Amino acid sequence: MIRVLLVDDHAVMRAGFRMILESAGDITVVGEASTGVEAVVAASDLAPDVICMDVQMPDMDGLEATRRIVGDPEVESAVVVVTTFDRDDYLFDALAAGASGFLLKNAGPEELIAAVRVAAAGDALLAPEVTRRVIARFAAPPAAVPAAVPAAVPAAVPAAMPAAVPAAVPAAPPAAVPAAVPASPEVRSTPSLDRESTAGGRDAGAFPTSRRPAVLSRDEAAVELTEREGEVLRLVAQAMSNAEIARRLYIGEATVKTHVSNVLQKLGARDRVAAVVYAHRHGLT
Repeated sequence: MIRVLLVDDHAVMRAGFRMILESAGDITVVGEASTGVEAVVAASDLAPDVICMDVQMPDMDGLEATRRIVGDPEVESAVVVVTTFDRDDYLFDALAAGASGFLLKNAGPEELIAAVRVAAAGDALLAPEVTRRVIARFAAPPAAVPAAVPAAVPAAVPAAMPAAVPAAVPAAPPAAVPAAVPASPEVRSTPSLDRESTAGGRDAGAFPTSRRPAVLSRDEAAVELTEREGEVLRLVAQAMSNAEIARRLYIGEATVKTHVSNVLQKLGARDRVAAVVYAHRHGLT
C-alpha cells in the first residue's frame, strides 16, 4: 500500500482527496495536516510515501514545508504540490523546493491517483497545463554573455577641466588597451531541475551545488547512451509512461524501467522531468 499524508487547510478538500485516493485500492491515507508546521511534524512522525501538499496555508505555506521535508535526511517522503493557483512562481518554487510533482486542483480523480503512484515510484509528474512552461523555461538555448567592450577613450581633455592646471602640463593620457588582450570568453548558464529519482533514491537537499547534473553535448550523449537507451529517452521526452514505451518498443516494462534508470544515471538527470528538458535542449526529440 502507498501511504499518503494529506496537507490542506480546508477539511472538505482533505475529505475529498481521502475518498478519491482510498478508492484506488493500493493507496491508504495515514494522516492529515492543516498547516505547513503540522505537515513537517507529521512527515517525520508518520513517514508517508507521498505527501499531497497545498500551497497557501496558515503558519507556514506549502513551499516552505516542502523545503523542510525534502531537506530532512531522516524523511524520505515524496511531495506532490496540489494547488488551486496556476502560477509560474508557485510552479518553479515548488520544483526548486524539491517537489516530485505539481498538480492543479481542477484535475480529475484519476490524475490525482496517478500523481501519487508516480511519486511513490520515485518518478516526477507535472500537470499537462504546466509541462510546456517548464520545458520552455529550462530547455531554451542559453543566451551567451557578450564580450566586455572597453569604454571609449576621449579624444581630447574636456573643457570642464579645472583652470588651476597649468597649460604647459599635458593631461595624462588614458592607458592604452593592448590589442592582444582577448575578449571575455563566452559564458553559458546551465539550468537544471532538482529531484533525484534514479535507482539509488532521491536526494534530500534542495539544489545542492555538488549534485547539479552535468549537461553533456549531443556528441557526448551519443557516446554515452546505447541505441536502445536513446530510443527510450526520445519516448520519455514525448511524455510516454513505461507501459506505453514497452508497447512501442515490444519489450517488457521492467526492461524499460532499467533503461530509464540507466539513462538518468548517465545523463546525471535527477528525474524524468530533467531528462525531458535535456532531450529538448539537445534536439533529441
